[in-house]
Amino acid sequence: CERVACADIVRENAETFAETFDLPEGAVFEDYREMLQSAEPDVVSVCTPVPTHADLVVGAAETGVPGAIHCEKPMADQFEDCRRMVTACEEAGIQLTFNHQRRFAPPRREAKRILDRGDIGELQRVEMESKNLFDWGTHLVDLCNYYNDEHAAEWVLCGLDYSHEDVRYGAHNESQSVAVWEYENGVPCLATGHYEWGVDAIGAQSRLVGSEGTVEVYPDDDTPLRVRRAGDAAPEEPEFEEADLYYRSMRHVVECLDAGEEPTTSGRKALRATGIIFGAWESSRRRGR
Repeated sequence: CERVACADIVRENAETFAETFDLPEGAVFEDYREMLQSAEPDVVSVCTPVPTHADLVVGAAETGVPGAIHCEKPMADQFEDCRRMVTACEEAGIQLTFNHQRRFAPPRREAKRILDRGDIGELQRVEMESKNLFDWGTHLVDLCNYYNDEHAAEWVLCGLDYSHEDVRYGAHNESQSVAVWEYENGVPCLATGHYEWGVDAIGAQSRLVGSEGTVEVYPDDDTPLRVRRAGDAAPEEPEFEEADLYYRSMRHVVECLDAGEEPTTSGRKALRATGIIFGAWESSRRRGR
């Protein structure tokens, strides 16, 4: 891949970026549409605050120039904007992805392989612990879907507290939350979110509870994976080398664009995870399922 242009409404920022990453002369723009028409990039990366994602993604799709648009997470601060992005790119035939790069972490992928091999039997429950449901939590909710073969959630029930303002990249996040949802295949999920003010209720970033064992992903800072199979005298804690997840995520975007295959980080899959998050917030507002 070759960087060909950048756009920022603050020209000084774009110029600094261009200098840092050795962009060619004339590669700096303040209007992204002008950049697209001039540089005609194959892939566009949207790295702006959350509330601006939708207009930029939809606007880029409407130009018909890029073959792929890769956007930072979370998707958007309004659910209708999330759907708008996916619809616009589908109608334009443009590959849309969101940077749920944690799907490429070796411990998480090994957890999925263990589950798929049947090492812990049938999946009976998924659990997750995160700093919040939206900003950081979008990774963990997305991973719950990944572990459960991308099944859709049928309902969600949530209670949350917002006693401390927490605005990240222009979007609000709750102080503490507890959510439960059930997938269409009958597998339930228990999720807790807290940032400084809550309690560690799950004890792992992700836990896969099977009929014949359990897999815990990042139960602590020093343990990436802990596997407890039925009949084992002690849990297994395999070691992993560090991996550049951003590189793996972007490589996947390019490979899927070349092959015409749906990426594991596709807009459709991101929308499914984001729908659970917005559903949790709506459940708290309604005080019902």
